[in-house]
Amino acid sequence: MLKRVFVAPDPGLLRLRSATRSVLGIGLAVTVCALTGHSLVAAITGGLAALLALFTVTDATVRGQLVTTALLPAVGFPVLAVAALLHDHPVGRDAVFVAVVGAGVYARRWGPRGHALGVFAFMTFFATQFLHTVPDQLPELYTAVTLALLAAATVRFAVWCYELRLPPVSVPVPPSARGLARATTRQAIQATAGSAFALLVGQLLSEQRWYWAVGATWWIFVNTTSRGETLVRGFRRALGTVLGIALGLVVAVPLHGALVPTVALVAVSVFGIFYTAAVSYTWMMLAVTLMAGLLYGLLGVLDPALLALRLAETGVGALGAALAVLFVLPVTTHATTDAWIQRALRCVHRCTAEAAARLAGSTTADPAPHVAELAPLLSRVRLSLAPLVHPLSPLRARKERARQVLALLDDCAREVRGLASIAADPEASHDARLTAACQRVEAAVEALTAPRSTRHPAAAAVAVPQPPTAEPALVHLHGLERALADLSAPLRSSPRSELVDA
Repeated sequence: MLKRVFVAPDPGLLRLRSATRSVLGIGLAVTVCALTGHSLVAAITGGLAALLALFTVTDATVRGQLVTTALLPAVGFPVLAVAALLHDHPVGRDAVFVAVVGAGVYARRWGPRGHALGVFAFMTFFATQFLHTVPDQLPELYTAVTLALLAAATVRFAVWCYELRLPPVSVPVPPSARGLARATTRQAIQATAGSAFALLVGQLLSEQRWYWAVGATWWIFVNTTSRGETLVRGFRRALGTVLGIALGLVVAVPLHGALVPTVALVAVSVFGIFYTAAVSYTWMMLAVTLMAGLLYGLLGVLDPALLALRLAETGVGALGAALAVLFVLPVTTHATTDAWIQRALRCVHRCTAEAAARLAGSTTADPAPHVAELAPLLSRVRLSLAPLVHPLSPLRARKERARQVLALLDDCAREVRGLASIAADPEASHDARLTAACQRVEAAVEALTAPRSTRHPAAAAVAVPQPPTAEPALVHLHGLERALADLSAPLRSSPRSELVDA
């Protein structure tokens, strides 16, 4: 877990940039709210809005990110009003909260923008429970959120928009489907059921802090697509919460809400959230839990008993998520992983074909967009296989095959990047053997992605590595052939479900 954070690569220092910019954006948002005379509750609400705008808005282009940020109040303000109006009506409040959960998860079907708007709607409702918002506070909170979003957008899009110098981010979209065959539809139903369970049991534990259980269920479902991913995420959330509470007892409780050190530690926590999110959900949850404890200290209600209650409510939320993914329209790891692996392999083929065409003299062929697309696809494969490669997984044979698949796909990506870099060189010459090598790669990909019912028994052996050559492009192509040939063993030598079903 330590290695993931402190040794994990950070190409272009993007995680460091994002975390630093987020601290600046949220700090400016809170400062603006404070200088304009807003209360502590309003400043916290504005800071949370800025955090969500910087954390959840992940459109592929800067223009798309700006549009999504501008749309956040359109979903946040109505939800904030309804939540405040239902503050003294528990039955209606609970029903609407569960409905917001289902709608927020379902909105993921519209890609990154739907995901960001769904998260913002949920967290707006959650924040009203956290801060006990009542209707009289609405005008002040609307103003605080507006100022905070403007401050965060100024830092992100005007002061430090480093994305303008980067290629557009390729965001993989799940395979399309209809009705209950669509993963987002099934997960929306699961999240609704899990949240209802968490809400009911959470209220038995505490009539004041029950929303923690619902929040735990919600965040376990975010960015997952199968029951295996959800269960692993639930475990990591619980572990991160335990570690965060332990740190909170040592750091947050003794401060007793002292303003200057608390604000400084909140800034450190915000940096930790953004810096660790991409590499370790456990570390991110540690930072989130510590930040929540520090905010409760500012509000003057923090004590060890409150932290213990948070742990119990988190456990209830994790249990609700686990029961939902296991028994309510489960989305198997098998189906999800198989789809992502096939898409990654087809992307490898497109990269190879474009690079070969470029080397053959085509002026329109360009492998770069496909190389950029491959990285997030491989990230999705890693996420799907996470249940099998988790250290606590008892399925040793499947774990080893899953690790082999990941290693070989990484080999494919490395060879494709090398081939693309050579193709980009205007001095690179075409070798007649490139065509034959690319045809073998195409045949190997088709063999690995063919439906099981139509696969020829010898299809796995289509790719035959050739002797090494001094031609750089052919070196990468032959390396790619070897990796694809080796992939046939873990993907085809046994029923596919043994590798990916969980």
